[in-house]
Amino acid sequence: MTQPKVSIVLGSDSDFPVIQNMLRILADFGIEHEVTISSAHRSPTRTQRYASELEGRGVQVVIACAGAAAHLAGVIASHTTIPVIGVPIDSSPLNGLDALLSTSMMPAGVPVATMGIGRSGASNAAVLAAQILALSDSDLSERLHRYKKQLADSVEQRDTELRKTRGV
Repeated sequence: MTQPKVSIVLGSDSDFPVIQNMLRILADFGIEHEVTISSAHRSPTRTQRYASELEGRGVQVVIACAGAAAHLAGVIASHTTIPVIGVPIDSSPLNGLDALLSTSMMPAGVPVATMGIGRSGASNAAVLAAQILALSDSDLSERLHRYKKQLADSVEQRDTELRKTRGV
């Protein structure tokens, strides 16, 4: 097994269903990744140790997914210089708004690139990680260009189908 370039950290195993499409996107791009569970609140020593070892292991991007008082991405960002992408999970009575605010409101000097809440945010985190890695990987850059073209082509196809089926 090769070294993972992307580390995905979940605050809880209950967050795993949210990241299924993220994992598919990373696999489709051929990006080696790992998934681990570590909580900023319930296992702070583990989280700190994990974050501080990322650079030495060759990880280039971290995606931290957490709900409620979602401090996971910020805690990881405070212990590394690797880019950290935060994905707020909609697992609380506030439907992820608390996680969005907790993830995005970082103090100066500790940046976290915060995605939208839930599944779409997780998917976008995978694409952003690919874009970061593509800065130094021309093959991955080409795959990203094809991916964006496929997105555009699918819109054209849906428009054509809508016009045929609905007479629009």
